[in-house]
Amino acid sequence: MARHFSLAKMVFVMPRPIITLTTDFGVSSPYVAAMKGVILSIHPDVNIVDITHAVPPQDILSGAQTLATATPWFPPGTIHVAVVDPGVGTARGIVYARFGEQHYVAPDNGLLSGLARRSPPDKIVAVTRREHWGPVVSATFHGRDIMAPVAARLCGGLSPDDLGAAQGALVKLDWPEVRIVPGKVQGSITAIDSFGNLITNITQEMLSSAPRGEQTRITCDEHQTQGIFETYADQPEMTLLALFGSSGHLELAIVGDSAKAMLGVGVGTPVEVAW
Repeated sequence: MARHFSLAKMVFVMPRPIITLTTDFGVSSPYVAAMKGVILSIHPDVNIVDITHAVPPQDILSGAQTLATATPWFPPGTIHVAVVDPGVGTARGIVYARFGEQHYVAPDNGLLSGLARRSPPDKIVAVTRREHWGPVVSATFHGRDIMAPVAARLCGGLSPDDLGAAQGALVKLDWPEVRIVPGKVQGSITAIDSFGNLITNITQEMLSSAPRGEQTRITCDEHQTQGIFETYADQPEMTLLALFGSSGHLELAIVGDSAKAMLGVGVGTPVEVAW
C-alpha cells in the first residue's frame, strides 16, 4: 500500500544572516569582490546582497537617498554596509548605527542622514577598536579593511558595544528644502533612476490638498505638464507626465523614454507644482 507524506512536516531552517553592500565603486569594479572576499573569509555562511554599486562617484547625498529608499524593506537584523567615502583616510569617523531593526556600518559623513531624517537612530557606536578590523588597513580602502570585517563579525555575534564608544549624533547633510505656500509647492529634482525618471523631494503628503486634474501644473525648468497620474500608462508614448513613485515622491517621466535625456535636466533642477 502506498504511503503518503505531508509537506506540513518540513524542518524549519534558520535564515542565513544578510549583509548588503551599497557603494559608488561601479558595476565592473574589483573592489566590490574584494569586500565580499573579506566578509566570506570571516563568515562563510552569509548572504551578501548588492543594493547598488552605481551611486554617482563621491555623491554622498545620492547614496543617502538610496539607503533611505531601499534598506528599510530588508528583513529584521540585516546589516547594511555603505561605502561612498570621499573622505577616506581623513579624520572622518566610521560608525555603526541601528535604525529600528536594521543595522548599518558606514562612514560618518552624512551617508546615514536620509534615514535619520525619517527617524533618529536608536543606537550609534564609533567604530574605533582595531582588533575587529582587518589585519592591514590601507589609507584608501576602509570598505575592505574596516567596514567589511566589522560587518562580518557582527553577523558572527559580535556586540556593537564592542566596536567602540557610544556616539551622540550623526553627521548631517544639507538637504534640498521644499517651499510650501497656498496653491504652490516648490522643490527640486534630487535623484534620477535607471529609467531616467526624475525624482523630486516633493512628497505625496505635501500635495495632499492639490487637485489631481489638469488645473494642477507641474513645471520643471522650461518644461510643463498638467495633472498628476496614477501610472506611466495613463498617457501616450513620449508624453511628459507626473505621478507619485513607489517611494511616495513626485516623479516626472517621459512615457517609454528617459525624461533625463529628453528634457536635458539633472539633479538640482527646480520643480514647481501650482494649482
